[in-house]
Amino acid sequence: MPAPSHLDHFDLDIGLRDASCDENLPPVRRAIAALCIGVGVDDAYLSVRELREAVSLVHENASGGRAKLAGILSTQCDDFQRAIYYCLAGRGVVEMAEAMDWLLTILKARGRTAAWLSRMRVRRKDLVSPYVSEAPDGPVVSASADFELGQSWFVERGPEPY
Repeated sequence: MPAPSHLDHFDLDIGLRDASCDENLPPVRRAIAALCIGVGVDDAYLSVRELREAVSLVHENASGGRAKLAGILSTQCDDFQRAIYYCLAGRGVVEMAEAMDWLLTILKARGRTAAWLSRMRVRRKDLVSPYVSEAPDGPVVSASADFELGQSWFVERGPEPY
């Protein structure tokens, strides 16, 4: 059964675009939604999930947590994960985690929609990566796990209100 014509060229980023412009959302959530626009469906979800897991490991003082986070932030690839991390850094570890959980919900729904569209053979708009290179665009952090945690790792939330 063919899909309805109004689904032709479906924009998978519509939810991210809406979130990035929603004045009822905190600015940091609008910002991280905007950072995901154009990033591949699996790449965006898996990258944010990996970053979220690393932040949890550091927060829980788990063995290898700092090495995992340092590894992510020092990887010689595009700056997507660094952009998400530094957008949230300094706001309190709980706020950082909650923002990534919120984003993961949107990205998971985006992935499910992409899978459904694929099964239904519905054409979707091409995702155009916002990155011009798969390499870092500047200096990256050291891969050393021996880094000092800033004060925001010891508070739950940043200053209120937005």
